[in-house]
Amino acid sequence: MKTEDVPLSVIGSVGPELLDAHPISGEQPTQRWHRIALGLIVAFSAFLNFFLIQENGYGNEFYAATVRSMLESWHNFFFASFDPSGFVTVDKPALGLWIQTLSAKIAELLGFGFSSVSLLVPQAIAGTLSVFIIYRLVRHSFGPIPGLIAALALSITPITVTMNRDNNLDPLLILTLLLAVWCVLLAVSTGRLRWLVLCAVLVGLGFNIKTLEAYLVLPAIGLYYLLSAPHSWKKRIGYLAVALVVLLVVSFSWLIAVDLTPASERPYVGSSQTNSEIELAFGYNGLQRLTGMNAGGGARGGGGTVTASTMPPANAGSGNAAAPTGSFGGGGGGNIFNEGGAPSVFRLFKPELGGQVSWLLPLALLGMLAMAWQSRLRWPLQRWHQNLLLWGVWLFTCGGFFSVAGFYHSYYLVTIAPPICGLAAIGLVTLWHEYRTRARSDWRAWILPLAIVLTLAEQIYLLTAYGTPWSTILIPILAILGALGVLALILTKVRWQFKLSALKIQLPAVMVGMAVLLVTPLVWSLISVSAPGNSTLPTSGPALASSDRGGFGAGIRTGDRGGFGAGIRTGDTGTKSGFPGATGGFTPPTGAGRAGGLPDGGSTANVKLEQFIQTHQGSARYALAVTNASAAERIIIDTGAQLMTMGGFSGSDPILTQQKLTQLVKSGQVRYFLLSSQGNISEILDQLPAAAREEIESATGGRGFGGFGGFGGQSQLTSWVQNNCKIVPTSEWSSSTTSSTGDFGFGGGQNQHLYDCSALK
Repeated sequence: MKTEDVPLSVIGSVGPELLDAHPISGEQPTQRWHRIALGLIVAFSAFLNFFLIQENGYGNEFYAATVRSMLESWHNFFFASFDPSGFVTVDKPALGLWIQTLSAKIAELLGFGFSSVSLLVPQAIAGTLSVFIIYRLVRHSFGPIPGLIAALALSITPITVTMNRDNNLDPLLILTLLLAVWCVLLAVSTGRLRWLVLCAVLVGLGFNIKTLEAYLVLPAIGLYYLLSAPHSWKKRIGYLAVALVVLLVVSFSWLIAVDLTPASERPYVGSSQTNSEIELAFGYNGLQRLTGMNAGGGARGGGGTVTASTMPPANAGSGNAAAPTGSFGGGGGGNIFNEGGAPSVFRLFKPELGGQVSWLLPLALLGMLAMAWQSRLRWPLQRWHQNLLLWGVWLFTCGGFFSVAGFYHSYYLVTIAPPICGLAAIGLVTLWHEYRTRARSDWRAWILPLAIVLTLAEQIYLLTAYGTPWSTILIPILAILGALGVLALILTKVRWQFKLSALKIQLPAVMVGMAVLLVTPLVWSLISVSAPGNSTLPTSGPALASSDRGGFGAGIRTGDRGGFGAGIRTGDTGTKSGFPGATGGFTPPTGAGRAGGLPDGGSTANVKLEQFIQTHQGSARYALAVTNASAAERIIIDTGAQLMTMGGFSGSDPILTQQKLTQLVKSGQVRYFLLSSQGNISEILDQLPAAAREEIESATGGRGFGGFGGFGGQSQLTSWVQNNCKIVPTSEWSSSTTSSTGDFGFGGGQNQHLYDCSALK
């Protein structure tokens, strides 16, 4: 009998580990080429995360200004104060910002000063380490080959690359959660309580980075340990109870410490309505993420009002590129703070979110199916079903949240990237093994080519939403190469079944299929590296070509990095052709500024204003008062001036009463106010399509754009200042010949005036 006629299951380990009858095991030895491949993957990840990182500027200037303020004092550092004066906090816990502040301090000590790179480096390091750790996690149970594929997939997942180059805190959270998963794997394999406790500590630290977002991994960790630990039921439950106590202590220690501090001795808790970190964690950063923003609260925190399609093209960071055309979308799920369209089981497969993270999702789901049939379900659970619990529950918990939640940003999808990559890698190798070892009459032998076909179909569907040149270039490449690979797998299976001669075609075919599946994610990641886009609400890849795929701002995007509307701005910093739009579009009145009151990571400083407030502050505690954070961010970054942000991030926080503001003015603690007149807001609102107007009115309690802050909760304060204080001539504080223009959205986008209230002392 010829060797090539012998069934593979008989040959065993005659060739590479991919040919073994039972190749998928954590007991496989790590060979030299595995280490070399891992080193290359980690190095490539580092390249994607660090190369030209300085081009991203300060990233999200809301957080950049907070770090600048935290450097000013231990008081600001502990409470995560947004402004140097310690007036209001940022809308996130402090841990992630502590890490960025430490990085910024090291840069200062090394003589680099306060730099944008020092804020971005921690996330780039975290993203690179995450690639190595996911290799270790998958390799622990399934061997080096699936581990390498998982690491490669995570390293080029578009939204992870984008976030690793930004100063939003999500990469730090992902690193923490991956370490926690590593610890629970060790807790099960060793049976030691200390690893489970360390897992709880790490998840608790994750809570102190992004609050309840960290808990999305808890169902997977809890079920995995409960059903897999080598202990009696009583001991498992007891150990989990200990871990739960540790988790709660670590999670809430800082929040409780802040809330127990007298309000007069700390900043106001930004984006809360009761000056409470607990309320912020379970309200704005908790339940509202699931139910969506609603009337009466205004848009707070990192709030934007876009879909992923709203983001400008990544190669339009300069603001000079031609903007895509479009009109206002249909409103998504009835909530303009929803970036993913209407809640749906298929939400993650649609372009708004799918283009960020779902390129390998069909393969991951079929990989779960393959894991399920590897052994009969029995007690105690086998390795396959244990890991199916861990990775599968993590995937479905995150997937379920993102499918139904009413208020989140597309970059939160980084939390679902690890389980997608892990399951896709395990699934690919498992399906290859099934394909090689099962007879052609067994349906399970054909799931591998089916998985490649379905994953390619999803990728081609997503690409059609991006229009030319992406769809015209990439779709033929994917279709032709994918078809060749799948056809080779089918024909060789039919013709040669188990013969080793078939391997000469099958192995290259599956490698081509895998490579084709990674082409588009890689291209999207390289776009994020070569041409940074929106830094406040980051998305990866080019902008979607169509605007009717959900979400209010679907057609409001320009060649800049703005937030909601991506820059309803003209003149020097916006588009040169007014406001792009197809049917239902409009051209707003002239005015620079970031749409939605959101920093764009590339805002232009008013140097003359900065010089004016520093020169004229005198004995006042606050050099300047503004209505919302976007008006203060660049000033804080540039000067570290003592500013008062009267309404917090969006201008809707109930920090001050008119009586308190009057006392501050009359006591000389604050003299100057930079305010925007509503001016043309009603005019802009009137020009919007009816559906868009209804959404705005619904979301803001009938207050229109004013409900997003500034002229919503702060209307009494601003009216008092405007009625009692004197306008400072524009020529004294602005280089513009007319009143300066400000941020559109959260009380901005209108003419700005500087008011002097010194006469009221």
